[in-house]
Amino acid sequence: MKRQCNAAIRRLGAALAASACVVAMQSAHAADPQTCRDVKMAAPGWTDIDATNAMAGVVLKALGYRQDVANLSVPITYQGLKKGQVDVFLGNWMPAQAPLVKPFVDEKSIDVLHANLSGAKFTLAVPDYVAAAGVHTFADLARYADRFGGKIYGIEPGAPANQNIKRMLSDHALGSANWSLVESSETGMLTQVERAVRDKRWIVFLAWEPHLMNTKFHLTYLSGGDAYFGPNYGGATVNTVTRAGFAGQCANLARLFRQMTFSVDVENRMIADMLDNKTSPALAAQHVLKAEPALVEGWLDGVTTASGTPALPAVRAALDAR
Repeated sequence: MKRQCNAAIRRLGAALAASACVVAMQSAHAADPQTCRDVKMAAPGWTDIDATNAMAGVVLKALGYRQDVANLSVPITYQGLKKGQVDVFLGNWMPAQAPLVKPFVDEKSIDVLHANLSGAKFTLAVPDYVAAAGVHTFADLARYADRFGGKIYGIEPGAPANQNIKRMLSDHALGSANWSLVESSETGMLTQVERAVRDKRWIVFLAWEPHLMNTKFHLTYLSGGDAYFGPNYGGATVNTVTRAGFAGQCANLARLFRQMTFSVDVENRMIADMLDNKTSPALAAQHVLKAEPALVEGWLDGVTTASGTPALPAVRAALDAR
């Protein structure tokens, strides 16, 4: 009997050992290779992408990855993706970037991984007091060109939205008036808007949601720009794009980024924390993610840490530690 028991124990030990090996092999398979540990991302200087990059950064750090964010214009970002110098970009605003991104998609030098935000919008807007005076459409701009000083305020040079405005002006879509585009940056443009609103001057500018500008300034988005910004007041979807082959090489990261979906409400709350409270993007990301456990759980379904252990406990521990 003792010999039979010892044999049974040995068989049980072997079974447990085999089971442990299977688990270890599964974990090792789930873990990305060492070359995936550094995740190169891009920031074009837009507050919304600063916010989403920061949320991704909090999660990546908790999982044992290192996020490296480079400040790059949108055209340079796509060149970086093509050359393998950038891994992931969370700011493919469509349809505004369609003319820019199409050649890269057609030549398969980048992959469109996932739509990370819907319900966004991106087109021209005016302060409500300008709308109350009769400006509601792109066609109305032509009637009141003198009141605007013939200027449309845009963001950084080379931005796809600026290119859309230049194309619109080249097409004389706003009539024969001598309009010009004022290019600067998101911050520079909003400074001009703030000054104009303070003095009740007329101004037309690029506006989008999610962004704090929608609550800081009382805005009216203009209709009629479908040919340049898409229908439904510039209704937009924001995609996550990667360098070609990223998903195959870094499957765990690709799963995370495919599941990383944001909302207008979440981004607006985080942007408000960043701008109103002067909170750093990293800390604002921790605040919003700790308040959204279901969102985080969805992102991490089936995802592991860089070393192959379950992701959710690691991220929860990181958020609870702060």
